[in-house]
Amino acid sequence: MLGGSVLWFRHGLRLHDNPSLHDAIEDRKAPFFPVFIFDGESAGTKLVGYNRMRYLLEALDDLDNQFKRHGGRLFMIKGKPTNVIRRLWEEFGIRKLCFEQDCEPVWRARDDSVKAACREIGVSCREHVSHTLWEPDTVIRANGGIPPLTYQMFLHTVATIGDPPRPVPNADLCGVQFGILPECFHEEFTVFDKTPKPEDLGVFLENEDIRMIRWVGGETTALKQMEQRLAVEYATFCRGSYLPTHGNPDLLGPPISLSPALRFGCLSVRRFYWSVQDLFHKVHQGRLAATHFITGQLIWREYFYTMSVNNPNYGQMAGNPICLDIPWKNPEGDELQRWTEGRTGFPFVDAAMRQLRTEGWLHHAVRNTVASFLTRGTLWLSWEHGLNHFLKYLLDADWSVCAGNWMWVSSSAFEALLDSGECACPVRLGQRLDPSGEYVRRYVPELSRMPVQYIYEPWKAPIDVQERADCVIGKNYPAPVVNHIVAAQKNRNAMN
Repeated sequence: MLGGSVLWFRHGLRLHDNPSLHDAIEDRKAPFFPVFIFDGESAGTKLVGYNRMRYLLEALDDLDNQFKRHGGRLFMIKGKPTNVIRRLWEEFGIRKLCFEQDCEPVWRARDDSVKAACREIGVSCREHVSHTLWEPDTVIRANGGIPPLTYQMFLHTVATIGDPPRPVPNADLCGVQFGILPECFHEEFTVFDKTPKPEDLGVFLENEDIRMIRWVGGETTALKQMEQRLAVEYATFCRGSYLPTHGNPDLLGPPISLSPALRFGCLSVRRFYWSVQDLFHKVHQGRLAATHFITGQLIWREYFYTMSVNNPNYGQMAGNPICLDIPWKNPEGDELQRWTEGRTGFPFVDAAMRQLRTEGWLHHAVRNTVASFLTRGTLWLSWEHGLNHFLKYLLDADWSVCAGNWMWVSSSAFEALLDSGECACPVRLGQRLDPSGEYVRRYVPELSRMPVQYIYEPWKAPIDVQERADCVIGKNYPAPVVNHIVAAQKNRNAMN
């Protein structure tokens, strides 16, 4: 068989709302090759922990199973994208390469090299926008050639563009001619006969797998989770409210966030956006206009993508035009390691950092707490340390949104008036969000028998109380890494 097309999965790990898939199967007589290439960077695999890699592989396995139901499979190949695509052209004379746009500048060198190779061999490169609601370059052009510098300016700009496109219909895979790789491919590349495990790719569990909450990757699970989430949104809209998870965060309940599925593209952002908007309209019958408030977190995601698209230094302080050059101090002793490992001596922070490493997840309120603690709140260390740690362990961390949030929480960017005053107190915030201390007891078992009045400040417990709780500070659980009150005042002055 000569000719054919390749659908190159990177993000966008789904069949629904996939314009690249529609494009790739346009010619039903030509062979179709869906591929994912393990190149050491795509889908965030350059810096990756076990949970993130497992989530990605579950998503690929779900795609593979869906293709198998139609007589095909997802080809999972370890190699360099330009080499794989060139060899597909040499063997089959493929005419078209289709893929979803990865708009972040960290992917530009990879994509430019592939586009150059395709031009050289005469293969048509077809890039489609479906990972974002609006194409970032379109937003920038509508704003006079520069990114909107504030969130409000971004809202104004997208209002002039109009509503984002609705999702495309599901593709019909009946009658698609799936290609088969020749034996020489298995000799030249590592072609996985079945979905690999993280260990097959050199990623191993750092500690015993003791997850309390189990996140599952893949489109099938993501679509079920979206329906469950829409039921929560529906009940909230019926009460005349919105943003159900913001007011009273449930730190111990099962996950209802869709951000990991959106990050890997297992769920289409356009599908979720329009499902929420249409649900709001259905509940209120047009009596209340749907606003960006009900999908505000999705709009923040768009804003951060747009801010990063032409800024290759967006993930660092040096050479980053939108980031304040704050003189953060270099880590002293093991303070950074204590933060990453959840041994700061502040139970709420430590519970969060341990949950991150074991489960790959943190509620947004808790993320802000640990980010503030690392940066302007307590330790006065650069947000870049936090970004790199989150990119490795956090399931939903992508470069633009994660770096944007770190700059925002550390008061480095995105604020008209920098919040240089009060910062989150790791003691008071824990007491407010989880008065019973159950969150701490779950993730910091050393403190499981500590009386509730001392659970967030165990160093204040009398020694006999510590001994009865089998938790002597400095022996069974670390003393605070710093005096938070002194550090916070010093940092407040430094920010001013």
